[in-house]
Amino acid sequence: MTQRQQIVITRAGGPDVLQVREDQLAAPAANEVQVTVAAAGINFADILARQGLYQDAPPLPCTVGYEVAGTVTQLGAGMPGEWLGRRVFGLTRFGGYASHVNVPLAQMFEMPAGMDFQQAAAIPVNYLTAWQLLCVMGNLKASETLLIQNAGGGVGLALIDIGKQLGARLLGTASAGKHAFLHERGLDKAIDYTRGDWLAEVMRLTDGRGVELVTDPLGGDSWRKSLRALRHTGRLGMFGVSEASANGVAGKLKLLKTALKMPFIHPVSLMNENRGTFGVNMGHLWHEVDKIREWMDALLAGWQDGWVRPHVDRAFSFSEAGEAHAWIEARRNIGKVLLVP
Repeated sequence: MTQRQQIVITRAGGPDVLQVREDQLAAPAANEVQVTVAAAGINFADILARQGLYQDAPPLPCTVGYEVAGTVTQLGAGMPGEWLGRRVFGLTRFGGYASHVNVPLAQMFEMPAGMDFQQAAAIPVNYLTAWQLLCVMGNLKASETLLIQNAGGGVGLALIDIGKQLGARLLGTASAGKHAFLHERGLDKAIDYTRGDWLAEVMRLTDGRGVELVTDPLGGDSWRKSLRALRHTGRLGMFGVSEASANGVAGKLKLLKTALKMPFIHPVSLMNENRGTFGVNMGHLWHEVDKIREWMDALLAGWQDGWVRPHVDRAFSFSEAGEAHAWIEARRNIGKVLLVP
């Protein structure tokens, strides 16, 4: 047994419901390794889980967290001995907000030389989601234009890295204070969604044609407008409903309102308009480990070549977990926010 700390969602509510608690972690199972965590990633799904709005989350009280980086300190029975002491990062099916976690070895990746723990923890969910959106399902080409909704988030920066590597033209929505940084990262044109009609600006920038691919984590009415931003042969990739975020009863009402504003997508309309839609949820791909490992191999090659550039906005201590959630909810971050034991 290993003594560990965990960040526990004690009940549905605001950032104050997060508490640091201690418990005992059993030895890893036969297919697992135990990782002493150096950094854990925060994703918007964690915030929705804390608000009681994420249907995939474990029953409360619970510990969430989809990704960690750290050192292998115990091996399950039959696990290769050479993994002991290795620096690793990878995906956890919840439980990542902890100082120690048992993870199937198939979901872990060895960290390459020159990568630190915080960079590693910023890669799995953000970059695998972006890779699936652009390369696997979005089929983005160098001749095409991509619109990145919420370009300043962790997935947004990963989309910029991959889209730039593919040679596409990159447009993105973000508040004005993030524009200079996003242009430095490679975004061709940043659009301030807080002022004026971003859809009208997209159409102006594309001479009225629209874009070939939109990636949208917002949900609700944003998906309706994103569909209208598509050029013929365009695709809309949906991967979140962050517009539903709110605490308490307001959260339930906002989730309902967001759902009611989602577009009704009829296959005949898609055929007639020569457009496509698809959804991405990394949390529903645990049975596709071989695909995930193939995508990560490509991303690690991108790290070695210098175009995968995970950016950590801030790292908060476990005792500051509530502040970390509030930081993201206020849309103050540019890139990844982490928790450090």
